[in-house]
Amino acid sequence: MLVVIDHPLVQVKLGLLRDQSTAVPDFRRALRETAALMFFQATADLPTVEAVVQTPLAACPARRLQRHVVLAPILRAGLGLLEGLFELVPDAQVAHLGFYRDEHTLKPVRYYAKVPPGIADAAVILLDPMLATGHSAAAAVSALKVSGAQHIRFLCLVSCPEGIAHFHATHPDVPVFTAAVDEKLNERGYIVPGLGDAGDRFFGT
Repeated sequence: MLVVIDHPLVQVKLGLLRDQSTAVPDFRRALRETAALMFFQATADLPTVEAVVQTPLAACPARRLQRHVVLAPILRAGLGLLEGLFELVPDAQVAHLGFYRDEHTLKPVRYYAKVPPGIADAAVILLDPMLATGHSAAAAVSALKVSGAQHIRFLCLVSCPEGIAHFHATHPDVPVFTAAVDEKLNERGYIVPGLGDAGDRFFGT
């Protein structure tokens, strides 16, 4: 399943992220805010259970999440999405997945993976600003599944047809939530028009 989040606020902030003149502090803020806005739609169908809370006046029915949330950023650019999501799910656990892309083969090479216990029962949100070739995202999902994760969804800002096709061919059971499906990949494996290297722009490198 592919869901393109076209909410006006998401699209306005995406424009700021694409603009090469956006300074690092503004890029960081827009990335944080865009991730939070997209998170609302990406988690709209999370299952809940009934609960009861006590207001100052009376007992009142309420809802709680059925599963705890695990945020799984793909290092390093995925870290830029975390801060905005912690505002919404401050008790979320974090799974760190480190991949770098071989510049010759464009294939991912894993160098780090740390997954919290109990991930089999969690709602896992994989995070990466870009879905380019799709290889890193697919490898990250594979690593999560090996660790026991069963309820995974992928949140990215910008995607492209090539990456979507590869990801869905590898993990057809994992929904993708994105703010844009761009035209194509270039010969270096970058999304066009995209927004450049999100990690470099977020960390100022």
